[in-house]
Amino acid sequence: MGDKYDVAIIGSGVAGLAAAVYCGRLGLNAIVIGKEKGGTILKTDIIENYPGTGTISAQKLIDNFLKHTVEYGVEIKNDFVEKVSWSKRSCFSIKTKKGKVSSKTVLFATGSAWKKLGVVGEEEYRNKGVHYCALCDAPLYKNKVVVVVGGGDAAAKESLLIAKYARKVYVMARHSLKGEGVNMERVKKEKKIEVIENVNVKGIKGDKFVTGVVLDKVVGGSKEFKTDAVFVDIGHVPLSSLAVPLGVKLNRKKEIAINKESKTNIIGVWAAGDVADTKFKQAITGVGEAVKAIYSIYEYLNGESVLCNCVDENC
Repeated sequence: MGDKYDVAIIGSGVAGLAAAVYCGRLGLNAIVIGKEKGGTILKTDIIENYPGTGTISAQKLIDNFLKHTVEYGVEIKNDFVEKVSWSKRSCFSIKTKKGKVSSKTVLFATGSAWKKLGVVGEEEYRNKGVHYCALCDAPLYKNKVVVVVGGGDAAAKESLLIAKYARKVYVMARHSLKGEGVNMERVKKEKKIEVIENVNVKGIKGDKFVTGVVLDKVVGGSKEFKTDAVFVDIGHVPLSSLAVPLGVKLNRKKEIAINKESKTNIIGVWAAGDVADTKFKQAITGVGEAVKAIYSIYEYLNGESVLCNCVDENC
């Protein structure tokens, strides 16, 4: 990968793929670089709130995105970006595990990773009863007892999926469980699910595999609560570290700060999706941010000179 592009899109989730489609429509020479086509949305089972699709599997939604991207001939590379830096020749140099890419502009659509509890036993029993993806691992716990840790809509949806397999699901929320109305109604109707509010998981215990969790208050007569598995769903951490060496501004949550055109504070750099500092994190909002970014990039490339402030020691 030694070609020079108009746009390098880092991340191949819904935001990155949407950006690619609009690059194709606007005639921009673009490349999408990501570890996994589809990104973290593929860890979701069913999508019900993407306008115009009705109920659709996450895989089918991504297949549709990929098909649309291919129709415009945008290049997609499965690769891992190691560094983004300034370069005299092309403004940005993107170093990957497999090579280098040169680009006039960069769009960070790197998404986010699961947030961890940070308690004793979490790492020790990871994939031995501690999990972060119900779609991936819930089938392992057929007729078992499972704890879901989280208080948002994602935790509600995860518990519903796990209930298809488990004998009993306990949702443990730090405060209260708050999800979309339709999902909360489903949780209430599902007899296998019990919500325990105002409780914190302080530790995870086990032998070779998880046997229970340690709570900060007594539940069912003890602070030690027996379970066969723990599914953690307490939010996500933005994957913004690649933007930091460029001087891109982050907020206190380490999300990339953007304006209404998805621009960052650095000339030639945009961001969209879960990595950006927008409050509402949904596939549809990430797609919208990505589309705005590409239109802004198009205007930038066609109406402004490309400025290079070289800070790369090798440029």
